[in-house]
Amino acid sequence: MSHYTKTSVTIDAAQRILAAAVAKAEQMALPCVIAVVDESGVLKAFARMDGAALLSVQVAQDKAYTAAGFGMPTDGWYDFIKDDAPLATGAPAGIDRLVVFGGGYPITADGAVIGGIGVSGGHYTQDMEVARAGLDAVA
Repeated sequence: MSHYTKTSVTIDAAQRILAAAVAKAEQMALPCVIAVVDESGVLKAFARMDGAALLSVQVAQDKAYTAAGFGMPTDGWYDFIKDDAPLATGAPAGIDRLVVFGGGYPITADGAVIGGIGVSGGHYTQDMEVARAGLDAVA
């Protein structure tokens, strides 16, 4: 019987990422929802800041899920599909939970995807800034 080793973001790392992202959002006076997921897209750490929109709860989790599931930042999706009509039409409609704008990043270690972070609450460029601050906590 063969087996493989699966790596995952630890709870300690997930909480450090979350805390750093919350601190950045507070600094920006931007109420956000921040979701950290493991390598399978399952929620590992989460915060809905006071005043953050209800719909941002789902969007943040879906950004983290997309980033972990495909191993690429969510903002990379638009450029990936924009000039390919079948993908541009089919991917957003056909891939459950796919987000094609910024705010989601994979969390990696030793070249492997071990999780994802998703942020929602501002313009996607602001969400990206908050998410990157979270990632910097474990860089």
